[in-house]
Formats: sequence, C-alpha cells, structure tokens
Amino acid sequence: MSTHQDHSLDSFGDAAASATRVTPGNALRPEDIALRPDAPGEDVAEYALRLGDDALVLAQRLGHWISRGPEIEEDIALGNIALDVLGHARSFLTYAGHAWGKTEDDLAYWREEEEFRSAWIFEQPNGDFGVTIARQLVVAVYQRLLYSRLVESTDSTIAAIAAKALKEVDYHRDHAIQWTLRLGDGTDESHRRMQDALELMWPYVDELFDDDELIERVGDAGVRPSTLRAEFDAEIATVVDEATLTLPAVPRARGGGRRGEHTEHLGYLLAEMQVLARKHPGATW
Repeated sequence: MSTHQDHSLDSFGDAAASATRVTPGNALRPEDIALRPDAPGEDVAEYALRLGDDALVLAQRLGHWISRGPEIEEDIALGNIALDVLGHARSFLTYAGHAWGKTEDDLAYWREEEEFRSAWIFEQPNGDFGVTIARQLVVAVYQRLLYSRLVESTDSTIAAIAAKALKEVDYHRDHAIQWTLRLGDGTDESHRRMQDALELMWPYVDELFDDDELIERVGDAGVRPSTLRAEFDAEIATVVDEATLTLPAVPRARGGGRRGEHTEHLGYLLAEMQVLARKHPGATW
C-alpha cells in the first residue's frame, strides 16, 4: 500500500480551476448497493455508518451556503461539494442499512441525535466564509487521506465507495487549499478572520484521529485513523505556512461523536433536516 503524499504546493491543483468542474466517476451507486445480496457484518456496518454520518452532516451544513456565497461561482461550488458528500453519505448509509434491513432514508431521517456517529467537527456551525473554509480544509485533507487508504479495504463495497469519493474529495481539498491561501495571504482583514477560523476549528481535529474498539474489530476493512495523522499534519503545516497563518496551539475538544455524544449544534441541524420526512411520513414526490 503506497501512502506517500506530495505536500508541495505544486500538488494542490490549479488555482484558476473552475469551482463548478464536474468530477468524473462511474462507481457503484447507492441503488446498486441496495440490490447487492451480500450485507456487511455488524462491525463493518457500524464503520460505514460513521463514514456516512460524517458526510451527511457535512452535506447539510454546506447546503446552507446555497444563495449565501460571497460570489455566485462560490455559491455554486459549495452547493456542488455538498451534493458530492451527500452522494458519499447515501452510499455508506445504504451499505450500513443493508445489515439491519433499513434504507438510507431510515438512517438519515428516523434516528435520534444520540444514534448519529459523526465526529464533532462536521456539526460545527458554518460561521463566516473563513470558518467554513477552515472546516473544509481540515475535513477534505482528512477524507482524502482516509479514502486513499480505503480503496484497498478488504471489504469490496467500502473500497468501491471510497474509490468514487476519492476523485471528488481531491477537488474539495484543492478548493479549500486555494481559498486558505487566498484569504490567509490576502488583506489584513481576511488574514485576521482566517486565523480566527483556524483557532475555532482546531480543537475538533484530534477526534478525527482517535482509534477505538470498533477500529480494532473491523481490521483491514477499515483504516486506523491514527496512522493518517503524520501525513495530515505535514500537509496542513505546508498550507498554513504558505498562507502566512499560524497553526493554533489550543486544547482539544472533548469529542464523543463516535459514541453518540454530540455538541448542542447537531440537534438543531437534525431538526431542520428531518422535519419534512417526520411531518409527512411516507410522502413521495
């Protein structure tokens, strides 16, 4: 398994690339996953649920930027990124639900707050544009490293979903890096707000790399998060330095999302996301 990553800025893509670029991919669709006869075991299903919840909560957060972006192309870009991660959520949740006789909608709309397994950083409020970019920088670099390892998962469905997601997350990473550079090395005001945004998001980084008993049980079907940390730190440090920013020295947040313990923000997010399905159960359109 090759884990080498190029952390030079030359690897961060084209700064002038269109934010509305269509990402390629012809991978397994959620509808295909639902028809597969092979359901995952309980541990792999729980692992897929974590990945799906991370993506679902992030998609809901990013969707709030539609019609609120600082410029029209960015408005569309954040909407497209939200759609990409929603697609990842659909695939992972469909696969997880296969183990329990549930659909992706059952898992998205009919679980309570304490049943979600997303990490805390995904549920943090959007804040201003800089805060959203700081969160995107962290999660896109993390997810790109994670999915690049998961393509070699011993679970073929997890590997197939990761292969599709990796192509899209690679663009999300470029998008976040280019904005971090632009804001950090921009005006005094943009620099100040981007530094503040990093300080706000940094306490939630460590939780992404915590190992636990589930990670031990899934073995090579998953990825041990702690093994991603060194590459993550190296890549983030390169970006932050080039953006003339400073890595925050702040204590970590308690975390607990993988155990169903969340910040006060998730409940409000779920209330909005689930209200239509719960108000009109079984409705179609």
